[in-house]
Amino acid sequence: MEWLSAENVVAVGTALLGIVASGVMVWYERRTPRRKRIGYRVQMDNPIGDDVRSGRANRRLGLFDEAPGMSDATLVLLRIENDGSQSIADNDYTGRELHGLTAVFTDRTIRGVSVTQPVGTDHLMDHFTPAAGLGYDTNTLRIPRVPLNPRDHFKLLVLLSGGDVGCPIRLIGGIRDGEVHPNRSATPDDKAPLFSRASRLITIMLTVCVVTLAAIVVVRDDSPPPIGCARGTLTVTGSTAFAPVVEEVAKKYERDCEGAEVVVDPHGSTAGVRELEATGLASAKGSPAVVALSDGPKPSDMPRLRENRVAMSVFAIVVNDGIHLDNLSTADVRRLYRGEIKNWRQLGGPNLAVHLVSRDANSGTRQVFQRRVLQRGEIANSSVDCVHKDDPTAPVIRCELDSTDQVLTQVAELPGAIGYSELTLASGAKGLHTLRLDGHPPSVDAIEHGTSAYPYREIEYAYTYGQPPADSLASSFLTYLSRGNGQDVIRTHGHIPCWTPEGLKLCA
Repeated sequence: MEWLSAENVVAVGTALLGIVASGVMVWYERRTPRRKRIGYRVQMDNPIGDDVRSGRANRRLGLFDEAPGMSDATLVLLRIENDGSQSIADNDYTGRELHGLTAVFTDRTIRGVSVTQPVGTDHLMDHFTPAAGLGYDTNTLRIPRVPLNPRDHFKLLVLLSGGDVGCPIRLIGGIRDGEVHPNRSATPDDKAPLFSRASRLITIMLTVCVVTLAAIVVVRDDSPPPIGCARGTLTVTGSTAFAPVVEEVAKKYERDCEGAEVVVDPHGSTAGVRELEATGLASAKGSPAVVALSDGPKPSDMPRLRENRVAMSVFAIVVNDGIHLDNLSTADVRRLYRGEIKNWRQLGGPNLAVHLVSRDANSGTRQVFQRRVLQRGEIANSSVDCVHKDDPTAPVIRCELDSTDQVLTQVAELPGAIGYSELTLASGAKGLHTLRLDGHPPSVDAIEHGTSAYPYREIEYAYTYGQPPADSLASSFLTYLSRGNGQDVIRTHGHIPCWTPEGLKLCA
């Protein structure tokens, strides 16, 4: 189902996580942060005696060495802070004694205490007096009832003897509607974390979800499906020169339109058009699910075939790379294909016999060549393998092949060969090169912008038998090919779409 797509699942999961996180935060705001809280942490616990028990003797001078009982001395920095959201007054301490809190240093004896406070909290010092409860006895330090605003703190630097570094240190006492609890240990310059572990985890999870959703949206193909997708099976036949375009468009259409199958079966423009005519005459259901592509218009004896102008195709004359010519006049090309020129040296080329490699009679590319360049038919076929002359009376060797790919392969391999092909296919072939005609290169850009009189070009037609229904697969595919996403494929393969502003003029 569509709603179970990856982006929808991530979006819904992110929304639910956000709702749950908001609920948890509301509960946390109402319950936990509003409690009064005093936290404490040991920021330093270091030996300052000779430390002989650990095998590392210190170097000491002055009172550290002269004062009695300093051989096993330690120095502890204890930070006490209000890490809740409410202020703590002196009457919020719940103990019955004069003092508010008690710090116990297990297995050690207190030798001295110094109280420090951050800048801006000098008023706290008034509370650290013996009359307010400040004092110590053996391992117990009594801390007065110090009022603390949120995030206020003070520190106690305690000199101890006896015991080892790391012996437990506890802060004992009670707070009305609150608690006294240990915090994460930190160095003196560390600050308490701004967010709790739970809030950081929720933030990370939400961020991962949002980034994942964004990645899916960016990576996925946002091209809208074509309007009027249709289901079923369609056969596309005809031109082999235009076949690469149709094959790619068919794959795109099948991907965009679920339930559609487009079978591409090219075997020549004339053969495709006649197959469509025969299928239509034999069909009792009106327009059959067949489209025929043709390089040029259909024969005049097929009135039931309905044309759709798809693209302007550009073709090229190709020669083997051993023929060091890059331009021929139209007159010379006609002489070549009348058999009047038997060797390339007659045109200023190498001493190589001319081999004419042509398409069969079903080829639209051949018909365009004869109509646009030769203005007549070609001479008779005289060779099966394009190498040996089967008719001794023929002026030159001429052979016919079934597809554009076969022509390009034969011209590239056969010295002295000349043939013709759709331009994009010819431009990507190795072992051969294209020729200019009367100085005009076979250039799609030049033709599209009206700056070239290059003659070897023709409109690519798509034929149907009669008018297919508007909701049929044939009608939907033709719209997709000529006016939809297929236009990008047509241009990528070196053709000019007829339904662009420039194409409308060329295809008129």
